[in-house]
Amino acid sequence: MTETSGGTHLPGSFRIKHLANQLFGWSPNQPSAAQPPDIPHQRVVHLAVLDTFAVPILLLNAQRVVVEANLAAHELFGARLVNHDLAHSLRHPAALDAASAAIAEGRQSTTPITLLTPVTSYYELHALPVPPDRDAKVRAALILQDVTAAHHVEQMRADFVANVSHELRSPLAALTGFIETLKGPAKDDVAARARFLDIMEVEAHRMGRLIDDLLSLSRVEAKEHLRPKKPVDIAGLLARSRDVLGPRAAERGIPIELDCPPVLPQVAGDADQLYEVFHNLLDNALKYGPSGQPVTIRAQMVERIPEIGGQGLRVCVHNSGDPIAPEHLPRLTERFYRVDKARSRDIGGTGLGLAIVKHIVNRHRGRLSIESSAENGTSFCIYLAEFPKESAPVTQL
Repeated sequence: MTETSGGTHLPGSFRIKHLANQLFGWSPNQPSAAQPPDIPHQRVVHLAVLDTFAVPILLLNAQRVVVEANLAAHELFGARLVNHDLAHSLRHPAALDAASAAIAEGRQSTTPITLLTPVTSYYELHALPVPPDRDAKVRAALILQDVTAAHHVEQMRADFVANVSHELRSPLAALTGFIETLKGPAKDDVAARARFLDIMEVEAHRMGRLIDDLLSLSRVEAKEHLRPKKPVDIAGLLARSRDVLGPRAAERGIPIELDCPPVLPQVAGDADQLYEVFHNLLDNALKYGPSGQPVTIRAQMVERIPEIGGQGLRVCVHNSGDPIAPEHLPRLTERFYRVDKARSRDIGGTGLGLAIVKHIVNRHRGRLSIESSAENGTSFCIYLAEFPKESAPVTQL
């Protein structure tokens, strides 16, 4: 596996040794007696130097207290990291054992660890002992190499095989049956041939949509652990979703009402993925909403995002179709979960749209809520954090 963090293309283990050399001026495989005499001065690593590395780095003293950490480490573990025992931020037994062994025994090790918050991520933790010196308080360095993408690739391969074998079996069986019929009993039946070819076209398009959604879901999951940080104009994305799906709504006699303030704060995100969220939610609302009844998109500021905190935006897509029973609501974002399988397939659903929405919202560290009742219809609401006002200009569509 080749890592590309920070723009350096080096094999994983070699790159960690290279990084140790850059930080401390020594090789972790080289005995301390071979160090040049000016090493103590090189071990006083300024925070600005640490921050140039894209991988999280933590420097520990002899008591396993974090004495310094770079920006990437603070982004991963939070602000209360320095001057606390490592266990305060990293409660992983294998990681703590590796750190203690590096300090007490001078043992170098590589340990796979899994971090569950804010989303599940996979790392290789490299614990590097720092040779003791009277002028240096650093006794160990921990470097966390993100291998989440590689892990997801393996998981996606397994999931893809399982999902494709399950979901494509029915349309493939139908196509095979029609082909056999057209080659046999119905080969001279013009009316039957036309009817079967129409059905075969529908099934082929269904398989194409399913493959497109599986690939889209795989791409989203591969990036879910990387929080996007670019400013995005939500009002523009909502207007674009309405305009793109407007003709389909007109065919069904469903008005799309966009209720959006003239000025909305930007959010930190990925514009293409957020557009996919709103497109999927609006598409669902049009599929399941009754003809003649409007679908509403409403955006507004909120002072506090539920369960997360902080100011942000709430975008709700509402339709007045049949209510969804409460027992189904928690499972709507599961892959291939359908409340009414026959109806979903008849209207072209793949059972993956809401799973894609969930994973994109997770990547943005936002929140998805679903409410449904016979009196008020069904609302899908997305909460997104406001973009810091002092940061860069907005991403244009």
